[in-house]
Amino acid sequence: MRTLITNIGELSTCTMQIDGGAGIIRDAAVVVEDERIAWVGAAADAPVADEIVDAAGRAMIPGFVDSHSHIVFGGDRAAEFEARMAGAKYAAGGIRSTVAATRAASDDELRARLRGFIAEMHAQGTTTVEIKSGYGLDVETEERMVRLAAEATDEVTFLGAHVVPAEYADDPDGYVDLVTGPMLDACAPHARWIDVFCETGAFTVQQARRVLEAGIARGLAPRVHASQLGPGDGVQLAIDLDSASVDHGTYLTDGDVSALAASDTVLTLLPGVEFSTRQPYPDARRLIDAGVTVALACDTNPGSSFTSSMPFCIAVAVRDMGMTPAEALWAATAGGAAALRRDDIGVIAPGARADLVLLDAPSHVHLSYRPGVPLVRSVWKDGALVVGSAERGGAA
Repeated sequence: MRTLITNIGELSTCTMQIDGGAGIIRDAAVVVEDERIAWVGAAADAPVADEIVDAAGRAMIPGFVDSHSHIVFGGDRAAEFEARMAGAKYAAGGIRSTVAATRAASDDELRARLRGFIAEMHAQGTTTVEIKSGYGLDVETEERMVRLAAEATDEVTFLGAHVVPAEYADDPDGYVDLVTGPMLDACAPHARWIDVFCETGAFTVQQARRVLEAGIARGLAPRVHASQLGPGDGVQLAIDLDSASVDHGTYLTDGDVSALAASDTVLTLLPGVEFSTRQPYPDARRLIDAGVTVALACDTNPGSSFTSSMPFCIAVAVRDMGMTPAEALWAATAGGAAALRRDDIGVIAPGARADLVLLDAPSHVHLSYRPGVPLVRSVWKDGALVVGSAERGGAA
């Protein structure tokens, strides 16, 4: 089946680097065949197809690639958020309250909540999501988390090294032994990635290196949480190990920025975290101008960023982090794909997966121009319509 989506007022292909914009085609069309994009170009030049979908002049963008999420968990931390808004300081240790709730939840409870988040993300234009473990912190629950995450995505990350659980508070190196031994053995078959929170209050750079190198030895590719609460050596560790991404980067030295710009490691910024914790926003303008490859993600989690809205994160990145609308869109699509080391998503190009979002707006600029407004009209995932409706015409 070949489907022609035509009369697209503005098509953002995101095939160009951020300094070249979002790769705009006006009065465009896209042909989808099975799960892939077969053709992209001017509507006037579109080939014949089995069916036609009329975009009615609306804008189309690639499906968002959310390369950092924690959406398998139990419980709620609204009280913590309320306290933080009243002046309490954010600290990594709050994760332990979610650990207790997650351990107590059944597979069916966790699965139902996960499916709810996936539907929520689809409704806001996200078609690819990375999902981390990290709220189990014991062998049984971490294995459950990655196994359930694998039901929803191919991009599963084992994050047993999220924080040290209470039962190992006096023996953090003993916990690292557990993570790099029995826990890794149980989780590696379900995961593609391994991650670690290299931060004061979580894991030292020496401990983080042990975790990542153990994962690499088991065939998992590295990712790193670093420099969220203050500057540290986690960014350089990520680069040294050729990590696909280092995430947060709220506090970066000039040396960090230069090293990132010279590396293949993507810096994933998480605007929802700064919004929710009242930490300073990273200066994305500084990073982009220095040549760093930047991605945007939601970091959906119950403690520091309980949003699943990529449009919201785009709006914040434009308003408070110095990005242009085109740069923010690229970072949320092609940039997220780069953070997952994939080239078949996050772009609208022949051969890419047919992950498409039709906006009830004439331009991608409206994602930041109209913050908080539900602009996503239709979403295709692997060529199948998963959200909204599409005005269909006759055979072409």
